Amino acid sequence: MAGRSAPRASKGPTLLLEKAFVGGPVCGVDEAGRGPWAGPVCAGAVILDSNPRKVPKGLDDSKKLSAKAREALEEEIKEKAVAWGVGFASVSEIASLNILHATGLAMCRAIEAMAVQPAFALVDGNYRFDLPCEVTTVVGGDARSKSIAAASILAKVARDRLMVEMDALYPGYGFASHKGYNAPSHVEALVSLGPCEIHRLAWRPVKLVLAGKDPRLAGDLQDELPFGEA
Repeated sequence: MAGRSAPRASKGPTLLLEKAFVGGPVCGVDEAGRGPWAGPVCAGAVILDSNPRKVPKGLDDSKKLSAKAREALEEEIKEKAVAWGVGFASVSEIASLNILHATGLAMCRAIEAMAVQPAFALVDGNYRFDLPCEVTTVVGGDARSKSIAAASILAKVARDRLMVEMDALYPGYGFASHKGYNAPSHVEALVSLGPCEIHRLAWRPVKLVLAGKDPRLAGDLQDELPFGEA
């Protein structure tokens, strides 16, 4: 679909970007889990009510909120939103498609899961994914658009919840605490236990472990990601 980029702004999350569109519902879209060494990538999509009084208070970039605040807002978003959806792309899909296209797949699934289909999508970041509606990219979108902030919260909470479940299935790695990201406890477990089924084998730190080397030699994984922050 055709798309465009929204201009930068210094404000916190508002509904100004959403209100600029005419011709159909506008959803915010964001992801969680591009950068971890293990687990799927997840995306959220949310259409908020145009009435500000029906929009949950406290929406912000999910990374700025505590886990308790995110979980409370998740419940309120699902209760008050016009429509919402969450989608995942698996570790095997990340391996076959690459993380960029797997993220787009998760976003498509999140949109397709919504009870009301959007005409427009505000997508966090600067990469214009091929989604089933017109796309506008918004750099720093989860700090500028309330619908993107809501989507980021749904994606983060859904993925974190899944990684807690993975911790029970794959004990010893500490997935419940670090959620598959780079952490000292994850490095230690990876070295001592080796990769499990949900590790991303193409990721440089995991490949180093398979080669009998220290995963910390991988440095900053962000250099390998094709867009934005993890």
